[in-house]
Amino acid sequence: MLQIQDVVVSFDVLKEKFLCDLSACRGACCIEGDAGAPLELDEVEKIEEVLPLIEDELSPEARAVIDRQGVAYVDQEGDLVTSIVGGKDCVFTCYDEKGCCYCAIEKACREGKTDFLKPVSCHLYPIRVKDFGAFKGVNYHRWDVCKAAVLLGQKENLPVYKFLKEPLVRKFGAEWYAELETAVEELKKQGML
Repeated sequence: MLQIQDVVVSFDVLKEKFLCDLSACRGACCIEGDAGAPLELDEVEKIEEVLPLIEDELSPEARAVIDRQGVAYVDQEGDLVTSIVGGKDCVFTCYDEKGCCYCAIEKACREGKTDFLKPVSCHLYPIRVKDFGAFKGVNYHRWDVCKAAVLLGQKENLPVYKFLKEPLVRKFGAEWYAELETAVEELKKQGML
């Protein structure tokens, strides 16, 4: 483990390789699983603000779920997460003409309709952040649907923390990320990575 400020980072985040391969997985992380994406409380309000901009992108089933329970719910583990359709698909998942899924919120952001990209947990995946009060834990989440991303990351020799630089800066700040890079270089010099 490596501690940067009040954040404890698993060595897996530093050592493991990862590079999303959307052509292989087709966005399975948005449509598989047993709960929605973890949300921060302030993100619910941001999603609700974006909702009128993306409603036409959403499936009738997704709109019905949102009408019934809202954009988020508390899952079995007590975490606030995005609402899901049919026990697995995120309500904000849409599909292109090739059957590849995408996030309607992210699409609206990239089209300049909003400055909210998407929930930070989605942006950070395959990293998961857990708040322990006095500190936050940053861990690498392994999932079979991401096998192609692991293989591509190994081929390109891209560590998880480098692949996720933008969302890590979004979550913890540029100064924090710079400290992380410095610490990683020191660990490499010491032969620990």
